[in-house]
Amino acid sequence: MDNFYDTLETRGHTEREAAQMEALSFQVEHAQKNAPAYSRLFSGIDASVINSRTALASLPVIRKEELIEQQRHDLPFGGLAAVKAPELNRVFVSPGPIYEPGSRREDFWRFARALYAAGVRGGELLHNCFAYHFTPAGAMVESGAHALGCTVFAAGPGQLEGQVRAIADLRPDGYVGTPSFLKLILDKADELGVEVPSLSKALVSGEYLSPSLRETFAGRGIAVLQCYATADLGLIAYESSAVEGMIVDEGIILEIVRPGTGDPLPDGEVGEVIVTSLSPEYPLIRFATGDLSAILPGESPCGRTNRRIKGWMGRADQTAKVRGMFVHPSQVAKILSHHQEVLKGRLVVERVNDADSMVLHCELMSEAPDHLADAVVATIRQICNLRGEVCFVPVGSLANDGKVIDDLRPVDV
Repeated sequence: MDNFYDTLETRGHTEREAAQMEALSFQVEHAQKNAPAYSRLFSGIDASVINSRTALASLPVIRKEELIEQQRHDLPFGGLAAVKAPELNRVFVSPGPIYEPGSRREDFWRFARALYAAGVRGGELLHNCFAYHFTPAGAMVESGAHALGCTVFAAGPGQLEGQVRAIADLRPDGYVGTPSFLKLILDKADELGVEVPSLSKALVSGEYLSPSLRETFAGRGIAVLQCYATADLGLIAYESSAVEGMIVDEGIILEIVRPGTGDPLPDGEVGEVIVTSLSPEYPLIRFATGDLSAILPGESPCGRTNRRIKGWMGRADQTAKVRGMFVHPSQVAKILSHHQEVLKGRLVVERVNDADSMVLHCELMSEAPDHLADAVVATIRQICNLRGEVCFVPVGSLANDGKVIDDLRPVDV
């Protein structure tokens, strides 16, 4: 088992799905009984039947803007937390503001799994450069590292010369933080003429890790893997030594849905990442991350059997302001739902002759009926209160990139 954090990582798909669906039903019931917001949101829902992905998809999606609004009326957690102090022992805040709870339970954010996959082991010293101020990032990593039996130096960001000196003196085995800050530390060490040979591994997150930067770190003897996490949910997915996509964490249920909706997409289609947390303290159910990704086929060569995602592929919120009116991905989805002949669509917004132009590009199941173009144009006007055109395109011609609204106007519009 030295290659794996626990036996959950190598379960068969059927075993994992059965266990998670059973946990899902319990989580819905737990939320109904203990979180006031879910008592209202799930009123009349029989938790015992929410035991499949199809049943899960019938539940409403909670988006960040809704969470912010709920928290304004019911501080600090919008009625979504299912336990109170002393179980919840910390409060953090992210931009919005959004308030997030911390729990005294070991590895509440489930970071130990990602750290272990990155090669971190008990007894090692970890140099943690995630922030400890306001946001939970630093505490997330520290909780997971302590669960592994590691010692943590609470470095936080900033103070480059101090970071270099601490690494040279304390000789940590690994680094955790953003990839760009690790590069800054190494560059500062070179500038100061200080050797920092102890660093051999790193787990990074919070920004894009380019292949060239990964190679730069490897050239200095540092094996760098990345993970995907949010302040609301904790760990969502992580890389393993195979470096082929990101493996979904065992403590969540992940869906990929069409942006602007809660409708699941087939594996391989790019869409919005929706996460259901199985943590009892803060049972976020069908929480929309606002991020785009896609499910990869097959299993990781490393031996972990859970689903994999491609990683972060952009933001799902593609709202555009057209002729003074906001157009949302949910409106585009609603337009398409009115016309069963349409397989897939993308609203292209451009600047033509100094005026905004909207054209809905549609892939069709078969040849378009004579009336369809006029009908779609009428639906655009009805739902968006704006004039738009329609263009029928061959099946498969729209890129699989999760875009529902493609705004091609100059950036200063």
